[in-house]
Amino acid sequence: MAPRNARRAAPGPPRMLSLVAYPGSSWGLLSPLKLTRDFLVVLLTCGILIVKAAALDERAAKTATVVIPSPDATVLGNVMNKVESFGGIPYAHPPVGQLRLRPPKRLTESIGTFDGTGPAGACPQFVSSAESTNFLLDLLGDIANLPFVQNATGQSEDCLSITVARPEGTKADAKLPVLYWIFGGGFELGWSSMYDGTSLINYGVDIGKPFVFVAVNYRVGGYGFMPGKEIQADGAGNAGLLDQRMGLEWVADNIAAFGGDPDKVTIWGESAGAISVFAQMALFDGDHTYNGKPLFRGAMMSSGTVVPTKPLDSKKGQAVYDQVVKTGGCTGAADTLDCLRNLSSDAFLKAATSVPHLLSYSSLALSYLPRPDGRTLTSSPDDLILRGKYAAVPMIIGDQEDEGTLFALFQSELTTTDKLATYLHKYMFEDATTTQLKELINTYGNGLSAVIEGSPYRSGIFNEIFPGFKRRAAILGDLVFTLSRRLTLLVTSSINKDVPSWSFLMSQNEGTPILGTFHGGDILQVFYGVKDNYAAKSIRSYFLNFVYELDPNGKGDTGFATWPRWSEGHEMVQIFAKRGALLKDNFRQDSYEWIAKNLGILRF
Repeated sequence: MAPRNARRAAPGPPRMLSLVAYPGSSWGLLSPLKLTRDFLVVLLTCGILIVKAAALDERAAKTATVVIPSPDATVLGNVMNKVESFGGIPYAHPPVGQLRLRPPKRLTESIGTFDGTGPAGACPQFVSSAESTNFLLDLLGDIANLPFVQNATGQSEDCLSITVARPEGTKADAKLPVLYWIFGGGFELGWSSMYDGTSLINYGVDIGKPFVFVAVNYRVGGYGFMPGKEIQADGAGNAGLLDQRMGLEWVADNIAAFGGDPDKVTIWGESAGAISVFAQMALFDGDHTYNGKPLFRGAMMSSGTVVPTKPLDSKKGQAVYDQVVKTGGCTGAADTLDCLRNLSSDAFLKAATSVPHLLSYSSLALSYLPRPDGRTLTSSPDDLILRGKYAAVPMIIGDQEDEGTLFALFQSELTTTDKLATYLHKYMFEDATTTQLKELINTYGNGLSAVIEGSPYRSGIFNEIFPGFKRRAAILGDLVFTLSRRLTLLVTSSINKDVPSWSFLMSQNEGTPILGTFHGGDILQVFYGVKDNYAAKSIRSYFLNFVYELDPNGKGDTGFATWPRWSEGHEMVQIFAKRGALLKDNFRQDSYEWIAKNLGILRF
């Protein structure tokens, strides 16, 4: 094995971009879907271009140096665009061989001089599966065939690393607040280098709020969130969450050397990253301390909060494990878990990606996600929050207005209430009867009313690309994101009345055909200021005010509307491309009341 202080070379094009066409899959969608596909290609291409631009020609960049104490190392970083970046610093031993499918093992040995001038490598990715549709394959294929993507950072199981970025010239005694980023991707894909903090860091400097940006790499898919009774018996559940937690502990040990203040850490994530943020709050029944001190003091969740889940050894969880074992050829092994650990990298990747994927017919019925294991998460997150077993810190929680549109594209035949209820029962909520689920569905209207009131919202009779699309988009978005957010806010503000929280709704992409302001649609604006409009400036300012003062309003006149605490009147700030407004958080109240009343049967 190459020494840890050597910069790891990318092993060629990442496997996530090696796509195989599956014959016989057909959408039968209307022609507007091609517009959606093309729009997503453009969006994702722009995002990749921005990330790649930040890593161009490292030889021309200056070098920064930081000495860290734990593990002892001299870390080299690059200096570009007024930002010093230290990429891919290892915090744990490579989780390979007998460390695969186990909690991370802390790296304590000195790593000497570490070359962090390049981007962090990615953990193995789960981008498509046998359930993928032509739409997904076409979309990913268009992107995968672009030359600059083919040359992107490669993947390896040796991927547990931290990336730190700070304003150029930051001194070790600066004590800047720290923003700890947890990427999203349905717990199936994503890595830290996808998100370049440069633009956001420079924005912070421009408004007088410099900070240190930290991004953690954690295991995704079957590598970090494998379910099953075998995993539970081995004490190996939720390894990906434990990766994130060890990254936070690394920050506590080392961030002062970069000029960051370990007492002023805010954790932030989007989508699965936001769900992970709440999971970090609920981990170990809310114990977020390390060496007697809190690991973070604030939390920001973009598109994700509490997701009720069944245990690691539940029927659904076991089915995922058994499928992986079967594909890996381990069914007849005396110890199937040991067999999985001894598979080659290629064989395990094939096995772990043989189950349904996020962007497939199963959609939000995720194969891999945090599940109660009795140790890290002692119960379902909804139960933990109701019992106050979470770290009560100030928080910002918000959503895109049309969270469900992207995920409702994959089930074109669900055109009736009966078919949709059957789908929800089979793939998501097996404890709920179809009769009960019809009650929920009917709160979203029927016929023309379901179209007019559906998502993308405020689009009238338009964007119903096939019967039932807009109603299904509304339901999926509310169940997993928008109305579960409201329930989280109601419970937390009731249990811990003195701990403030704020909520937002992003509507900056209003009018986008079919998708509206879709899930993940804020990433380009928050990270890169694209477009550099009111939406980008306001949400960036609110977030950085919170990082500094644990209040998105900051101090003095910030130039943006005052954002009231959610508990004061159940109001949220709604952010459009060119303006902001306050919105009463009581929309779709009948649907919300049904979900709150029936939460016990809505566990994934």
